[in-house]
Amino acid sequence: MAHLLLGAIVLAAFILATPARAQEPTAAGPASAVASAAATAASGALAPPAPVWLRVPRLQGRLTAAELGLVINTADPYSVAVGESYASQRGIPQANIARVVLPVKASLSLAEFTALQAQVQDKLGPQVQALALAWSLPYAVECNSITSALAMGFQPEICRNTCGPSKLSPYFSYVGARPFTDLGLRPAMMLASRSVEDAKALIARGVEADQSLPSFASSNAFFVSTPDVARNVRAVQFPPATRLAPWGVNVRRESSQALPAMQRTLLYTTGLVRVEGLASVDWLPGALADHLTSFGGRLDNESTTGQMSALDWLQSGATASYGTVSEPCNHRQKFPHPQLLLLFYLQGVTALEAYWHSVAWPGQGVFVGEPLAAPFAAKFAAP
Repeated sequence: MAHLLLGAIVLAAFILATPARAQEPTAAGPASAVASAAATAASGALAPPAPVWLRVPRLQGRLTAAELGLVINTADPYSVAVGESYASQRGIPQANIARVVLPVKASLSLAEFTALQAQVQDKLGPQVQALALAWSLPYAVECNSITSALAMGFQPEICRNTCGPSKLSPYFSYVGARPFTDLGLRPAMMLASRSVEDAKALIARGVEADQSLPSFASSNAFFVSTPDVARNVRAVQFPPATRLAPWGVNVRRESSQALPAMQRTLLYTTGLVRVEGLASVDWLPGALADHLTSFGGRLDNESTTGQMSALDWLQSGATASYGTVSEPCNHRQKFPHPQLLLLFYLQGVTALEAYWHSVAWPGQGVFVGEPLAAPFAAKFAAP
């Protein structure tokens, strides 16, 4: 298996990639660039690079319930019900539970977020290394995602140019398991669903996932290319098709136009406005899934954009996902790196950790799902 060192040269190339818009291109702007790139590729002038594996650092430990903080909004009946259920199912210590009051709406103002941030800091001690947010609304702070704002602070520069670069996450290159102690940063994930019942099913999948893999049957990681040029930009990051024997994972490179039966699905990553056929996917507990599009992180009402929400992945049976809350353009750095997501997850860390390790610029991206799901925990480490 070929490897590249995940070092300064590779990261620099990843960070400096030039984007086009992830939304539908307009005739006056990025459409011409997209059309030009498509024509060039079609002409064969630029051959696609051969897929290679990255070599990733070995992570040290993983997050447990003893280090996870749970934030419950007492003004939101969904939050109270889901938060209490999660605390019970995962054994979250009472000292790690922060009950706060905040508006139940899509996006907080900076003043409202500052009040929330102060409550969290006041109520949670230094033992808390990461956060589970027990709500579906709010998911944004103005144009920032709420998960990134709580972890890295509000980034006003994003709102001046949502298509511009944003702050590099210190967690992207971090290898420890105590980010608040070491970095002053608490990565966050939302326990978001469309109903309390769906959220409880999500929690149950997360609990069931723990130490469930490898098993007697193989699992599948699907890396799916699409004809959507603007949203298919992560295809160059897909790994070679192979079998990762120690973990029983078949790495599958597929096309959205000729998908096989999606059996025993551990990972599904693609780029489309909407992903069809989710009801037929056979999801494993702990499965990760996301699609690159502009507004997948808007969790309240997809009808305003016509784009599929990250919640659709969870509703169909995935256990964690990711989407952006404001127009990011298609910077690959603002979305999960497909290889990093898989390779870190295989090391036995949680869904929260694997997703946060895979996104270089998470300022506009919201992480959703069951944070502690860890199907490969305490069994194998990645190569």
